[in-house]
Amino acid sequence: MSIVEEAPGYLQVFSDGSVKRFVPGIVPASPKPINGYKFKDVIIDPSKPVTGRLFLPSTPSHGFSGKLPVVVYFHGGGFCIGSTTWIGYHHFQGDFSAASQSIVLSVDYRLAPEYRLPVAYEDCYSSLDWLGHNVGSEPWLEQADLSHVFLSGDSAGGNIAHHVAIKAIQNNNCHVKINGLLLIHPYFGSEKRTEKEMVEGAAESVASNDMFWRLSIPEGSNRDYYGCNFAKAELSAVEWSQFPAVVVFVAGLDFLKERGVMYAEFLKKKGVKVVRLVEAVEESHVFHVFHPESEATSLLLRQMSEFMKSY
Repeated sequence: MSIVEEAPGYLQVFSDGSVKRFVPGIVPASPKPINGYKFKDVIIDPSKPVTGRLFLPSTPSHGFSGKLPVVVYFHGGGFCIGSTTWIGYHHFQGDFSAASQSIVLSVDYRLAPEYRLPVAYEDCYSSLDWLGHNVGSEPWLEQADLSHVFLSGDSAGGNIAHHVAIKAIQNNNCHVKINGLLLIHPYFGSEKRTEKEMVEGAAESVASNDMFWRLSIPEGSNRDYYGCNFAKAELSAVEWSQFPAVVVFVAGLDFLKERGVMYAEFLKKKGVKVVRLVEAVEESHVFHVFHPESEATSLLLRQMSEFMKSY
């Protein structure tokens, strides 16, 4: 049995189809509030299963008529790895809850290649249904304002947030009102290579991105699959006009920066009313996960909080 695909230190896929993931440090569920927030794990859909981690400011200030906005966050990892319980994700989302004075629901969706796209989109959309169905019975959602919901995520999670927003626009029965999207270093692609992907020295980064796409899109698809190539989205002009306000965060040292800029320009051309682009010039891909206590991450938290206050 041989290794056919590998992300060293994170993932190995074997010739028989089995998958081995190397889990970094995690934060187990705990009833004790820390650093201005408390958290607990919830089951979103036991049949799949889809789970999540709920973060709540431990001493919330009363805004929005005593209610708190809700952020639904989707972790990154090329659709193949990652978890809200990973140390970096946990601390960032807890700090985000405290900084933005919001309730954060971070979703653990099913991973590829065992569950290829669009499974992640469906799993993550189900978190909106869960909010709608549980807002009256879950004590931690007592202050949740479901008319003031934001979607966020990094890398593949940013991609997911985009597709969940589309699904919410096209579904007349959505239980929440999505006011904005906060995408951090979103992961998109296409069969056509960008300028940066064709320069000398890019081969390793291109190969890594291609591998995660091979593992996550439906077998027989290519990188022009709608989940990979945002230009393949099938929305009417009216639906694009209903797209929420968007802020796209990019990092100057991130190989995916170019795709993030292209995505923001695409939304503007489609008539999305509010599209902001914010760059962390000296930072690399998902720096907030690897360095949750850095000054750059603190700035990101402030920028995200300010965006939410505007919408």
